[in-house]
Amino acid sequence: MNILVLGSGGREHTFAWKLAQSDRCKALFVAPGNSGTQAIATNLNIGVTDFQAIKSAVIEHNIDLVVVGPEDPLVQGIHDFFLEDEALKNVAVIGPQKAAAELEGSKEFAKEFMMRHNIPTAAYQSFTADNVEAGYAFLETLNAPYVLKADGLAAGKGVLILNDLQEAKDELKSMLVDSKFGAASTKVVIEEFLDGIELSCFVLTDGKDYKILPTAKDYKRIGEGDTGLNTGGMGAVSPVPFATQEFLDKIETQIVKPTVEGLKSDNLPYVGFIFIGLIKVGDDPKVIEYNVRMGDPETEVVLPRLKTDLVAIFEAMANQTLSKVSIDIDERAATTIMLVSGGYPESYEKGKEITGVETVSDSIVFHAGAIEKEGKVVTSGGRVMAVTSYGNTYTEAIKKSYQSIENLHFDKMYYRKDIGFDL
Repeated sequence: MNILVLGSGGREHTFAWKLAQSDRCKALFVAPGNSGTQAIATNLNIGVTDFQAIKSAVIEHNIDLVVVGPEDPLVQGIHDFFLEDEALKNVAVIGPQKAAAELEGSKEFAKEFMMRHNIPTAAYQSFTADNVEAGYAFLETLNAPYVLKADGLAAGKGVLILNDLQEAKDELKSMLVDSKFGAASTKVVIEEFLDGIELSCFVLTDGKDYKILPTAKDYKRIGEGDTGLNTGGMGAVSPVPFATQEFLDKIETQIVKPTVEGLKSDNLPYVGFIFIGLIKVGDDPKVIEYNVRMGDPETEVVLPRLKTDLVAIFEAMANQTLSKVSIDIDERAATTIMLVSGGYPESYEKGKEITGVETVSDSIVFHAGAIEKEGKVVTSGGRVMAVTSYGNTYTEAIKKSYQSIENLHFDKMYYRKDIGFDL
C-alpha cells in the first residue's frame, strides 16, 4: 500500500516509524512531516487542513490509506471530504467522520454523549457570554478547585483549574466575554473537580468492534512536580503501574463498551482511534475527556509496545474486520521524555541546531518540532524531540531515556527530570 500520514509532530514520526516496519507498506509519505519523517518517508509540504492539496497528493502518489494524526482535519471533516469525492471515496481514512469528531471538537457535545450513555464523568453545566452571570452562580455552588473548559479546540491549553472562586469568575469572564481562547471559548463548560490520578486509554474501532491498546500516563505541566503552565505533554509512561487488571476491566465495561455502543446507536460513523482521558477516583474510572486521535507524547510509548503489523491493523479497520486481528503487545515498559525549547509553552526561539541524535543507541529519538535546514536539523517548535526507551520496569526505561538525553543538545533545551515521579 501507498500510505500518507497527516501531521508534523512526534506522534506522526512514531506512526511513520511503525508503518515503515511493515512489508505491506510500499511507499510512505508524510504531510508536512519533520526532520525525523524525512529520513524514513517522503515529506510533502502540505498543511493538514488544505484538503484540496491533500486530494492532489493522494491522486498523484496513488495513496491507498490516509492516517490522520492531529484533530483539526478530523473536526473539519476530512473523512467526509474523501467519502463525498468521486476520486477519493475508495481511499481508506483512519479517523472518524465529522459528526463523531465532535467528541473532541466540543466539550459540551462530549458531556451530553456521556450523560446519554451513562458513562461516568464529572457533573457539569455549560455557559455562553449571554448567561455569564448564571456561570458565576454555578461556580458558587461548587467547592474549589474550579474546572473551566473552553468548549472548542484550544490546542490542549483550554482547560483551567483554579483554587480561588473570584479568580474562577474572572477567568470565566475572560474566556466568554474577552475571548481568551478565541472562538474556542465562545462556550465554556464548568465542571466539578475530580480528585484522583489520571491516565489515558486508547481504543481502536472499525465502527463495529474495538480493540484496546496499552494504557499510558502523560505529564502535562511544564514544571517539575506537575507545576506551572499546561503544555502539549512533557513525557509519558506505558503501561500505567496502578492500572490493575480489575481496574482495566472496569474501564472496558463501564467506559469503552458504552462508548463504542453509543457511537453506533447515535449513528456517529467512527473508524479510528478513541483516546479516553481518565481519572481514577477511589477505585473507579471516570472520563475527563475524549480525543478522536492518538495522544502526543503517549503515541511515542504506546506504538513502540505494539508488536502487531500496524498496516494490517489499519487495513482491518478500513474493511471492518478488526475483530479478526489479534493485538500483540510487548511486555516491556516504554517511557518517553520530551525535550522542549526554552520559554515553551510561552514564547521561544526557533532555528537552534540540534546535535547528538546519531550518537543515541539505547533509545529511539522521535522528532517533533524539528526540521532539516541546509543539512542541519534545527528546532521548529516548542516540543522538539521525544526520547523513548524500553525497560523491564518503567523506572529502568526512564533511566535509559535520561542517559540518552545526555548525548543531545540544542541551545536553551529544557526537559522535566521527574517523569514518573508520582507512580
